[in-house]
Amino acid sequence: MLYRRFEQLIDIFRDAPTAAPPDRVWPFYTYYLKQVWPSFAALLVVGLFAALIEVALFSYLSRIIDLAQGTPNPNFFSDHALELTWMVVVALVLRPIFFGLHDLLVHQTLSPGMTSMIRWQNHSYVLKQSLNFFQNDFAGRIAQRIMQTGNSLRDSAVQAVDALWHVVIYAISALVLFAEADWRLMIPLLVWIAAYIGALYYFVPRVKERSVEASDARSKLMGRIVDGYTNIATLKLFAHTNFEQHYAKEAIEEQTVKAQMAGRVVTSMDVAITTMNGLLIVGTTALALWLWTQSLITVGAIALATGLVIRIVNMSGWIMWVVTGIFENIGMVQDGLRTISQPVSVTDQEQAKPLAVANGEVRFEHVDFHYGKKRGIIGDLNLTIKPGEKIGLIGPSGAGKSTLVNLLLRLYDVEGGRIMIDGQNIAEVGQESLRARIGMITQDTSLLHRSIRDNLLYGKPDATDAELWDAVHKARADEFIPLLSDAEGRTGFDAHVGERGVKLSGGQRQRIAIARVLLKDAPILIMDEATSALDSEVEAAIQESLETLMQGKTVIAIAHRLSTIARMDRLVVLENGKIAESGTHAELLAHRGLYARLWAHQTGGFVGID
Repeated sequence: MLYRRFEQLIDIFRDAPTAAPPDRVWPFYTYYLKQVWPSFAALLVVGLFAALIEVALFSYLSRIIDLAQGTPNPNFFSDHALELTWMVVVALVLRPIFFGLHDLLVHQTLSPGMTSMIRWQNHSYVLKQSLNFFQNDFAGRIAQRIMQTGNSLRDSAVQAVDALWHVVIYAISALVLFAEADWRLMIPLLVWIAAYIGALYYFVPRVKERSVEASDARSKLMGRIVDGYTNIATLKLFAHTNFEQHYAKEAIEEQTVKAQMAGRVVTSMDVAITTMNGLLIVGTTALALWLWTQSLITVGAIALATGLVIRIVNMSGWIMWVVTGIFENIGMVQDGLRTISQPVSVTDQEQAKPLAVANGEVRFEHVDFHYGKKRGIIGDLNLTIKPGEKIGLIGPSGAGKSTLVNLLLRLYDVEGGRIMIDGQNIAEVGQESLRARIGMITQDTSLLHRSIRDNLLYGKPDATDAELWDAVHKARADEFIPLLSDAEGRTGFDAHVGERGVKLSGGQRQRIAIARVLLKDAPILIMDEATSALDSEVEAAIQESLETLMQGKTVIAIAHRLSTIARMDRLVVLENGKIAESGTHAELLAHRGLYARLWAHQTGGFVGID
């Protein structure tokens, strides 16, 4: 019950306070620490008392030695019962209570709770990024930064709290206790504190700088390794194991060099602190002995001074490593926020309404898009697709077919003009509602590394088993699903398909994708080479299902195999981002333009893939 109470102090799935996390280090820290401030405030208070108790134990040692001087006293315990009882209470009751509270706050509350909360909020934010964000980086590196940022931020914050009280309490308490014995005992400690601060001032910024470089190299290495594993089939097919090893070797070599450079600073710092610590022990002990020979302090004061200095020396090494760890973690956080805190390029307006599709009319009005370049791709394009109309997009590679579809899905924002669905500008509606009203079957179908059932339910999360079977049957996927199994012994709908669906053939993946869109039943349908991965027999078998799927829907079909879309209501031929021709199959053949030339070049073949 006690553990559970501490484990529930932080709501790990709480909403982020703002739309985007800050893009600078200290605001980034405070952004998350503010969300868990009660737990951190409790840790500060508990840490204060824990540090005070530790110092009190050293003062008790000095007091016991002084009380025990002289001849043995049979009445020792009765004479000092109250004082000794208090010492026992502090050592056996208060110390376990406060150290236990400290561990509960760190290990039950902050360590799992705060870390998971940071990861949840960062993951939720990164999911909103545009397609371009993920295309410009390694998936492994993005994931690595999300995972390490939560850990590093938590560790550095907790370590800073622990280090703060130990430094402040030990330094001040030691100076006070030394002053009570003899003010001259303070001199070596004051000199050491000044030198210690100087060492921190010199070394810590250098540790931080090297740690940022090492963290970036580590993320780069992770990205390269994951990229190789993700594309293992390509690696095997091209027999490039040695090339991939060399590719990873470069990153490992860079990461090792960066880690070694960071290690040089840490080693130099350790040697400097160890030397200073030795001088502190020798100086304080020698001074205490000299003062004792002059009858200026007691034997208990010698024990106090020597014991406390040794404790401070041991603590100083820990503090130095903690401070180093803090700034290493700050470096990792700084490396991570460069990815995490990037602004989202495709965003919803504040008052964005859900898209309402009654008819399914789609209009492209003077649309310009050049991927941020001055010109190219699509320029001043106008196209109206009537409700329920089925058009085919045709054109050579680079004509802009896939780009036009991506703009309709608002994976990118147009750079000029607008796109309307039933009179609603898609830039003014919620992205989720827009994509929920559009079904799409792509040429390169990528499945989630989950069960067949989970992949199908992406189309309709609340679908019944009967609806699943109906969609699977129409897509002719019922021929292979019952025969599937995985390494964990799961079969049929429960079998997992591997990363990106690699355990299925291309045709099987395509049929799962078609079944998923059948379940979604969106009023606007986009097909990008929907049957390209199917053999002729299977394609003919599900053609009827596709005809059923297209009924009553506005359809945009991209095909490089022109025979698959020749029966569409209208064909739109793109060339260099503009509409070159438009009409039915017969009309375009009679026109003897670009479409006629493409048709003539095909005898069951393909146009260049977009």
